[in-house]
Amino acid sequence: MDAKLNIVPFVSVDHMMKLVNAIGVERFLTDLAAYIEEDFQRWELFDKTPRVASHSTDGVIELMPTSDGRLYGFKYVNGHPKNTRDGRQTVTAFGVLADVGNGYPMLLTEMTILTALRTAAMSAVAAKYLAPEGADTMAIIGNGAQSEFQALAFKAILDVRKLRLYDIDSSASRRCARNLAGLGFEVTICASTEEAVEGAHIITTATADKQNATILSDNMVGAGVHINAVGGDCPGKTELHRDILLRSDIFVEFPEQTRIEGEIQQLAADHPVTELWQVITGRVAGRTDGRRITLFDSVGFAIEDFSALRYVRDQLEATGLYQELDLLADPDEPRDLFGMLLRAASPGKLAAVSA
Repeated sequence: MDAKLNIVPFVSVDHMMKLVNAIGVERFLTDLAAYIEEDFQRWELFDKTPRVASHSTDGVIELMPTSDGRLYGFKYVNGHPKNTRDGRQTVTAFGVLADVGNGYPMLLTEMTILTALRTAAMSAVAAKYLAPEGADTMAIIGNGAQSEFQALAFKAILDVRKLRLYDIDSSASRRCARNLAGLGFEVTICASTEEAVEGAHIITTATADKQNATILSDNMVGAGVHINAVGGDCPGKTELHRDILLRSDIFVEFPEQTRIEGEIQQLAADHPVTELWQVITGRVAGRTDGRRITLFDSVGFAIEDFSALRYVRDQLEATGLYQELDLLADPDEPRDLFGMLLRAASPGKLAAVSA
């Protein structure tokens, strides 16, 4: 890419779709998962803070920043479950990657699609360390915008090919099944959550309602299961009955954020949890017993978005799938910003300013 100081590469929704399709969805997920693992292995280098959230009765708007000392990244993201009634997405996002050394943005990109991909990749990374050996069947409870991405990530990274789908809106399950047709899955559409979890080694919950809900009750979860809890991601929004948590080995991204937003907001502030980066680096064990219940209390953390931004940035030169955005002022003399403004004026306007 040309070193034009005023230009920032911009990846639009159209370019993101072309990028994902050019690479292939499953390879994109696998590569992105590798970037996430690499950054989790460098966890201690990163700035870490719970996301900055602005809550309303309708949803939440959040900023998610982090830096490894060389690069800085942030994501703007919303979560508004009622949006689908108006034909809008529940979650939308965009992100920026910048050079810490000079503060200049290096990338501006859509992250609605990219967030769906990174959430699925993160889920599969966690399950790689926590799911029971030989797991090949996953129940997906809540078949909204995230469901196909989760299915493909688990297939690409763990070879999970049997899916049991349930949603209170059966048309969502049918749509998910149609979208995954021909992609190597054996799909069963179920009539209830109880039916969906029967025989599943992995249970993914990905519902959207902003409330304390009981998507899984205690009697639904047997020994040896891995739960991938994706939907609970803000205060007052959970999916699992508290008794499930008390029976589970719980793994989280960043405890300070998860205790506010995750399933563990239902528990005491000192309830023991394990940070996933410690498992990935080998400092602590993940699944220790075939009969244990493991729970990944996934809320999404800024380092995962940083990994996604870094991955997309690395694909641009080879693919050319971006456009040049004239975002930064670049006067010939760095201190003469007003002079640049004057020189951009028409002769008539310039004369008026001089008068």
